[in-house]
Amino acid sequence: MKRKQFLLSSLAAFPSFVLAETVFTYTITEKPFIVRSGKNRSGESMMKYMGMHPNDVVISRHDTNNALSVFLFTGFGNVGTPLHVHPHQDEFFTVLEGKYRFVCGETKGELNEGDTIFLPRNIPHQWLQLSVNGKLIYAVTPAGELEDFFKEANDLKNPTQEEIDKLALKHDIKHIGPPLSL
Repeated sequence: MKRKQFLLSSLAAFPSFVLAETVFTYTITEKPFIVRSGKNRSGESMMKYMGMHPNDVVISRHDTNNALSVFLFTGFGNVGTPLHVHPHQDEFFTVLEGKYRFVCGETKGELNEGDTIFLPRNIPHQWLQLSVNGKLIYAVTPAGELEDFFKEANDLKNPTQEEIDKLALKHDIKHIGPPLSL
């Protein structure tokens, strides 16, 4: 009877060993790297999101086997995101320069230089830059396809909102409302 209990206990524990292996072995980039100011992870010039706002990948999902991606956003004027939701990704933003208004579910707040906000997955959120100049560093985990969305959006010439919404949905981002306004 003890042998049977041992075998059953071992089999029951097996999934946790597999899961632990999956969770903790995600890094595929084995060497450190530096991303220079004004460049993105590929070493190319800054990617401009929707025409004028650099939104650069500084740690790619390909560096971490989709565990994490990190972006550096530089905004000019009152730019922001539509109300949207990521069903599978958490995000956090740290303000490096300027002032921003964030809304995530029922939580609303203005963030200044040095402030950080965590946005859990599956909660609608958006932000608006309140200052003339601003800079954010933000991360998405697991990475998902956000960087692919930005790259494809960057290549569109004068896209309609419908085209952007369709592209976002293709990359698991659902736009559900307009941007914030002042």
